[in-house]
Amino acid sequence: MDPAVVDLSRLQFALTALYHFLFVPLTLGLSFMLFIMEAVYVMTKRPIWRTVTKFWGALFGINFVLGVATGLTMEFQFGMNWSYYSHYVGDIFGAPLAIEGLMAFFLEATFVGLMFFGWDKLKPVTHLLVTFLVALGTNLSALWILIANGWMQNPVGAAFNPDTMRMEVTDFKAVIFNPVAQAKFVHTVSAGYTIAAVFVLGVSAYYLLKGKWVGVARRSMTVAAAFGLASALSVVVLGDESGYALTDNQKMKLAALEAMWETEPAPAGLTAIGIPSLADRKTHAEVKIPYVLGLIATRSVDRPVEGIFELVASAEDRIERGVVAYDALEKLKANPQDLTARSVFELNRRDLGYALLLKRHVEDPRTASKELIAKTAWDTVPNVPVMFWAFRIMAGTGLLMIALFATAFVLVTLRKHHTRWFLRLAVLAIPLPWIATELGWVLAEVGRQPWAVEGVLPTFLAPSSLSVAQLIASIVGFTLLYGALAVVEVGLILKTIKKGPFAEQDAFPTDTGPAASGAPVAEAVA
Repeated sequence: MDPAVVDLSRLQFALTALYHFLFVPLTLGLSFMLFIMEAVYVMTKRPIWRTVTKFWGALFGINFVLGVATGLTMEFQFGMNWSYYSHYVGDIFGAPLAIEGLMAFFLEATFVGLMFFGWDKLKPVTHLLVTFLVALGTNLSALWILIANGWMQNPVGAAFNPDTMRMEVTDFKAVIFNPVAQAKFVHTVSAGYTIAAVFVLGVSAYYLLKGKWVGVARRSMTVAAAFGLASALSVVVLGDESGYALTDNQKMKLAALEAMWETEPAPAGLTAIGIPSLADRKTHAEVKIPYVLGLIATRSVDRPVEGIFELVASAEDRIERGVVAYDALEKLKANPQDLTARSVFELNRRDLGYALLLKRHVEDPRTASKELIAKTAWDTVPNVPVMFWAFRIMAGTGLLMIALFATAFVLVTLRKHHTRWFLRLAVLAIPLPWIATELGWVLAEVGRQPWAVEGVLPTFLAPSSLSVAQLIASIVGFTLLYGALAVVEVGLILKTIKKGPFAEQDAFPTDTGPAASGAPVAEAVA
C-alpha cells in the first residue's frame, strides 16, 4: 500500500471524525438537560419553564441535524476508504453499528419529531416521556458506537479463522461488555454533558450581561450549574477509570501519554510536566507527583507501571511468535489438513497481527532479519509528544471545568446570578470543553497506532486501494461541504440566540421597566 494513500485515508477519517464530534457531545448533553427542564415544567406548571425548554430545544434541533449528517458520512467511509478493514473485521465491527442504527437511531429519529411538534398535541406528561426517549436514543447511539470503537482498542470476543482468513465473533457478550468500551462510554457521555452545561451556562451568562431574557437566563444558569458540576466531576472520576482500563489492555498507550520510557517502580509517580524527546528517548525536566500514577493505573502503591522500553521488548517477542504463526498459516493455506501446522498456529495465533507489522518493510514476514524485527518493534510506540501534551491539556481543562461549575453552583445557590466577573468568564469558557474532547479523541486514536485494531490489524494494511488524486479530491470536497455546513450551523445558532426565547412574540415587560420588542418576561411570569 502506498504510504501516501494510508496517510491521506487517515487524514480524511480524522478530519470527518473530529468534525462530527463537534456536534455529538452537545446533542448528548442537551437532550438530558431538556428532559430536566421539561420535568420542572411538568411538576411546577410554570409557563416560563416551557419557554426555557423550547428555547434550548430549538438549539438542540439545529445541532442534531448536522450531527446526523456528518455521522452518516463517517460510516460510509468504512466501505469507501477502509475496505480491507471492513472485510477483515466487519463481522465484529459491523454488528454494533447495525444495532445502533436499528435500535438507537430509529428511536431518537422517531421521537424527535414528536418532541418538536407535539407540544400542543400531547399531554405534558406524555411529551415529557417523548423527550426522555429522545435523550435515551441519543445516548444509546453513543453506547453502540463506542462499543464498536472499544473493540478496536481491545478486541475481545473474537478470533482469527484460518479457514476464512478473517476475524469472527466468538463471544458477542464479551464484545458488548468490553471493559474498555464501557469506560469509554461513561467518560465520553460525561464529557458531552459537560459541553452542554458549559454551552447553556455561557449563553445564559451572555443574556445576563446584556440584561436580556433574565428570567430564562437565571433558570437556565441554575440548571447548568448543578448539571455541569455533576458532569465535570464525573468526567474526572470516569477518566480515572479509563486510565485503569489501559493498564491491562493498552499498556503502550498509557506509557506514551505519560512519556514513561523506563518502567516506573512502585510507588509509581505521575509526571505533571516535562519535555519528552523522541531523539534521545527521554523526558527532560520531569516534575513528578508521587504515588498518583500507581493509584490510577494499578489501584495500588506497591506495583510498578511498565515503561516504553520494556513494552517494546515485549512487542519484539510477540513479533517473533507472530512470524511462527504466519508461517503455520501459510502452510495451512497450502494444505488445510496439515495438523502440525494447525497446532503450531493455535499456539501462536494471538500474535499473528504483530507479524503483519513487518509487511511495512518486507513482503514476507518470514524473511525479516533480527535487526528488522527489533526496528519494527519500535513501530508499536505512538507519537509520544502528541500523547503527552494532549493528555495534559485535556486533564487541565477538566479541572478548570470543575472550578467553573463549582463557582457557578455557589453563586446560584446564593442567588448571585449577576456576578459580572463570573459571567464574563462563563462566556469565555464556552470553547474549552470542545477542545478537551477533541484532544480526548486524539489520545484514543493516535494512542492506538500503529493499529487499526489493537494487536490484530496494522493501520497500513486496512485502507482501500485508492489513488492519491481520489483521496485529495474527496478531502477537498468534504472540507468545502463541511465548511459550508459549519457556517450555516453556527449562523443559525447565533441567530437563534440573538432572537432569544421570546422572538416570536411582540412585547413583554422587562425585569426593570417598560415593555420592549423581544424583551424578557420578568420573574412574575414564573
